[in-house]
Amino acid sequence: MAANKRISFPFVGLYKGMWVTLRTLFKKPPTVMYPDVKEIPVPRARGVISLDTEACTVCMLCSRECPDWCIYIEGHKEEVPPSKPGGRVRTRAKLDRFDIDYALCMYCGICVEVCPFDALFWSPEYEYSEHSIADMLHNKDRLSDWLQTVPDPPGLESS
Repeated sequence: MAANKRISFPFVGLYKGMWVTLRTLFKKPPTVMYPDVKEIPVPRARGVISLDTEACTVCMLCSRECPDWCIYIEGHKEEVPPSKPGGRVRTRAKLDRFDIDYALCMYCGICVEVCPFDALFWSPEYEYSEHSIADMLHNKDRLSDWLQTVPDPPGLESS
């Protein structure tokens, strides 16, 4: 019976924890010191949504499909003169307001996927924080500024 008896040391968990602490004390941490060192995101990263105002037809699919209701769109219709003599006058929708509230957005990307006219794109920019939450509402001019940071789409694969 005495052969099966094990000797147990007190505070074994404490010794194991201290060993882990000493082992990792002199290793370089895997963190990046953000303000000093900036990470380079992957080219197709989801940062901020940018808008191509020329491609937007005010169809409002993006705002209807948004689960957070963070997209606000307003537009009006204008008459366009006929392109040929004797043609009929057409109406075309013009974009007045396109705002995205990034304080509400959950970056799901449904708006980018559902846009049938390729007016919304993901930009890899991630530095757009504000001191006031009211400034997180980006209007169409600010969203159009992000368009220049959108990378080109990947090329088609040849077989």
